[in-house]
Amino acid sequence: MSSLAPYGTWQSPVQGADLVESAVTLGFPTAVAGAVLWQEGRPAEGGRVALVRRDALSGELSELLGPDMSARTTVHEYGGRCWAAGGPGGERLVTSNFADQRLWDFTPGRAPRPLTPVPAPGRSVRYANPVFSPDGAWVVVVRESHQGPGADHVVNDLVAVRAVSGVEDVSPQAPRVVASGHDFYSSPVFSSDGAQLAFLCWDHPDMPWDATQLWRGEWRDGVLEGVRLVVGAPARESITQPQWSPEGELLYISDRSGWWNLYCDGANLAPKEAEFAGPDWTFGNSDYARLANGNLVAVSRSAGADQVGMVEEAGLRPIASSYRSMWHLAPAGEGPGEGPAVLAVAGSPSRAPELVRLGTDGSVEVLHRSRSQVLAPEWVSEGEHFSFPTGNGETAHAFYYAPVHPGLAAPAGESPPLVVTSHGGPTAATSLVLDLWKQFWTTRGFAVVDVDYRGSTGYGRAYREALYGTWGLADVEDCAAAARALAAAGKADPGRMVVRGGSASGLTVLAALARYDVFAAGCVRFPVTDVRVLEATTHKFESHYMQRLVPPSEYDARSPLLMAAKITAPVLFFQGLDDRVVPPQQSRDMVDALRRAGTRALLVELEGESHGFRRAPSIVRSLEAELAFFGEVLGLEPAGDLARARSDLAAAAAEGGTTWRLDHAG
Repeated sequence: MSSLAPYGTWQSPVQGADLVESAVTLGFPTAVAGAVLWQEGRPAEGGRVALVRRDALSGELSELLGPDMSARTTVHEYGGRCWAAGGPGGERLVTSNFADQRLWDFTPGRAPRPLTPVPAPGRSVRYANPVFSPDGAWVVVVRESHQGPGADHVVNDLVAVRAVSGVEDVSPQAPRVVASGHDFYSSPVFSSDGAQLAFLCWDHPDMPWDATQLWRGEWRDGVLEGVRLVVGAPARESITQPQWSPEGELLYISDRSGWWNLYCDGANLAPKEAEFAGPDWTFGNSDYARLANGNLVAVSRSAGADQVGMVEEAGLRPIASSYRSMWHLAPAGEGPGEGPAVLAVAGSPSRAPELVRLGTDGSVEVLHRSRSQVLAPEWVSEGEHFSFPTGNGETAHAFYYAPVHPGLAAPAGESPPLVVTSHGGPTAATSLVLDLWKQFWTTRGFAVVDVDYRGSTGYGRAYREALYGTWGLADVEDCAAAARALAAAGKADPGRMVVRGGSASGLTVLAALARYDVFAAGCVRFPVTDVRVLEATTHKFESHYMQRLVPPSEYDARSPLLMAAKITAPVLFFQGLDDRVVPPQQSRDMVDALRRAGTRALLVELEGESHGFRRAPSIVRSLEAELAFFGEVLGLEPAGDLARARSDLAAAAAEGGTTWRLDHAG
């Protein structure tokens, strides 16, 4: 029989440190001869991105970069895949290095050496999305050159870098331009015989989920000839993830039907009202894979959950799997006694992301886990997808996570406090993967709702574009409507609801506090507070994004900074001082405006953090401070030692806030 304790006060097995201790972020599994390679983002190492090799026979793991190297690029500021293995046998390895942003050769058995010249000023030329020519002689890569101050001086193109196989003292050669003239490039891919190269490009004011173009040409030893448009104009469609078939046909994903579906030379291979891709905020996304036997395995998303299957003439034939989210698919190759399979990063509501080898017969081999098991199954709150009515008679979507504790229950008649959260982007979506951040709250007796507001991906192009012109209105309305729907159903206490988010979702939080009398407090990380200033100061990739989301005549009306007088609930701010997407001044100005209006506003600035916290101490201390803050506002006494967190809050409330200078120990 369970003991009774008020919601929000339960003793939890999940501590802030559990979110980062022995935890890594897995990405881009790649099969090479006799091994699988992947990348690991490591909060415990200051956010360093390591490249790891797993021997196919022994299972032995080894690192491919030195401890002072990090496989991370800042192209488009968000980066993504910046390394490639290739050449005959896959023995070559190149990657961008975070410290200098140059392209390096890290081929095992040889000393690392740079493949690109030293730019002036330093780090002003960046590289992403590299791919080897099949003969290993060239690397074709996206280049981003920062010629001067401001987004107007940034030039993106596609270049070829000579992958010299000689001695270390060979001087890096200037890259050779392969394609130029468009605002953005991505996804270079060679045909299997090396005779053709395809790539994507697009131009302002479009984002890659608005309209892109697919081009192809003949490759002649570092020169691309006969370049011609394949698809993407004059029709406006979002094309992504091109690949070549063995017969020289181009596979790609397009949303011409209103849904991102998989095509081969114009034919829809699996027509379905489901999404076979997501938004390309970063480089290297891969939601389908062509196996060695020519078969295709793909992932489609519907109602917030992923389904993996074989692409056949009748459509997508599901592969039995307990995973609800799957990404970064790649062919696994075939070994002795092994059938066709794909590599992927996969997770479920009860399983943190793990790198798997998934057979087309449904067999699963876990190659590496992102973290050790922290929660027993009886502690896990699994997200429940629900739809709810919102403004203009429309429907929005969310996932509800109920409080769960195997040994405690709340007194009869009590409803739980609710934490409302939503993704950034705002063109993005939540996922059904075990998230210890959510379990941190649910095991303490809080309910959590993660809102896929209008504008989210995964529900078709019409839903995605429902936010165009309405950012700061529709998303805000949906978060308030989700909270009210849960309160009406008895799943949340209407007097104890708080809202939190970061980046674009930070604007959602602040606007919700200004426009609706629903939430008792808010917490934001690197929030957008001034739409006009954001457009003027943001980086090239997003420099026209704002014009789609908000009419220029509405910039001031949608900016939380100019609604500060309407916000009366207390707000906690966290801001990285190295943020180039949403500069620190946005948080500072908002905090000043709230304080002038008499509203309690607390500010924490973090040295060494940018747009999205990567360091373990930053993640742990900010979460603990958030718990102490919401507990205080809601009149709760969360279990555990929160003395340091309360001290942090006191410092954040001081004039000018506080700055955290955290080393690895925190």
